[in-house]
Amino acid sequence: MNTRFGRDVFFSFFMFTADLRPRDARYTRTLISHLKALTDMGYDGFDVHIATQPPTVDHKLEVDCYVGLKKAFEQAGLGEVKFTTNVGTTRTFDPTSPYEEQRRQALSYLKSRVDITRVLGGDSIMSGPFIYPYGVFPVTDTGEPIWSDALQDWMKPRYDAARSVFEELLEYAAAREVKLAVEPVKSWETPPPNMVSEALDFLEGLEHPQGGVTIDTAQLVMESQGPSAFKRNLARAVDENRLHYVHISAPDRGAVKDSWIPWHIISHDIEPVYRGPYLIEVFNAIPPFDRSMRMARRRFWRPGEDDPAPDTDSAYDVARAALEELQEQTTQSR
Repeated sequence: MNTRFGRDVFFSFFMFTADLRPRDARYTRTLISHLKALTDMGYDGFDVHIATQPPTVDHKLEVDCYVGLKKAFEQAGLGEVKFTTNVGTTRTFDPTSPYEEQRRQALSYLKSRVDITRVLGGDSIMSGPFIYPYGVFPVTDTGEPIWSDALQDWMKPRYDAARSVFEELLEYAAAREVKLAVEPVKSWETPPPNMVSEALDFLEGLEHPQGGVTIDTAQLVMESQGPSAFKRNLARAVDENRLHYVHISAPDRGAVKDSWIPWHIISHDIEPVYRGPYLIEVFNAIPPFDRSMRMARRRFWRPGEDDPAPDTDSAYDVARAALEELQEQTTQSR
């Protein structure tokens, strides 16, 4: 635990990559270099995205690759570093599908992600938009997009279809001491759940406490229904023991320092009731984020990967400043 904050503080590897490439020994050395630099700054752990492989890839082989990656981290003296994971479902691995075979494939995929989370982080958290496939916007038979009331109605049977998948997944995750934290993501990125309330509504019928939610400050600013609704949803998540993860991220997904993060919500609402880790999450202008999030800002150059860019902060500069900002903001609130 970070003694300065009274809790663990993690850093998202979305700054560096959306794919750890566990079979690539050369890239593993790059990852190790980043991990050492950031732990030296004071970070306790890291959130890493588990990239989706082609549907033909054996999930067991995927898990085995991450076992090898974890061993490489341990051999580099990073055995005590903590990890959480970011996971999304896809058009192929869709637990909300009306087709049973596709739901079984999705369950197998999600179980493998639980296994990878366990391998990397032990008693850990798997977070992300893993109910409905990320970024897959539905259309009618004539190709017309589905929005608003029609979209909400279209989602109801999809949620119903996913319940049996998640009932089994939650049991599986509980046996491996991995918490599942569904992250609502704003509507211009993906269909529902976009609100904390929608994620909680889905989980309500699933009695298992292993299933919870992630609250992300960027989503609060961009997609929240407002302060009163947030307070109600936060209280509900806490009462139901479902507040599993908190992400601290700027609305533009850039640098945390001097950004429009609602620090008052963290200090006055979240801090008194939440005991888990904080994740500093910065999306860098790297593939696939530069395209998918339509980034116009310059990349934070990554030491050891990019050439230094004049008059542009490095990834390490941004990470260090974010930790300092978190310390300043939380100190002020005490």
